[in-house]
Amino acid sequence: MKVLVDTSIWSLALRRSGTLSKEDQFLVREISDLLNDVKVVMIGPIRQELLSGISSPVQYDALKEKLQAFEDLPLPREYYEKAAEFYNICRRAGVQGSHVDFLICATAAEAGMQIFSSDKDFMLYAKHLPITLYQPDSRAV
Repeated sequence: MKVLVDTSIWSLALRRSGTLSKEDQFLVREISDLLNDVKVVMIGPIRQELLSGISSPVQYDALKEKLQAFEDLPLPREYYEKAAEFYNICRRAGVQGSHVDFLICATAAEAGMQIFSSDKDFMLYAKHLPITLYQPDSRAV
């Protein structure tokens, strides 16, 4: 099964390993395994989040070049409509989230993928939406 990797996991994977906690190092090994197994999916909004806020043009260009190894999954209009529906469902339940988060949820639901994120908001979304969160084998921590 393909896995839509959220910005939070990519950010961990792109940091210097010496600054990561033991749990974060585990998550980085997990994304590395998924990459090796060609199970990782990228979408444009996640690419945009990763590239946003990098003040150094040299670092921006280096990251942009690294990310070019990943094709973006095309996002049809229906995914955006589903994201708006998911936003409305969660809002009625008192759960707030970003538009990108709900687009990630909609994309994963519509394309039959799991979501790999360290962002706890996705656990809240999963209580109200038909999404599946990728669960690494925690015994390996």
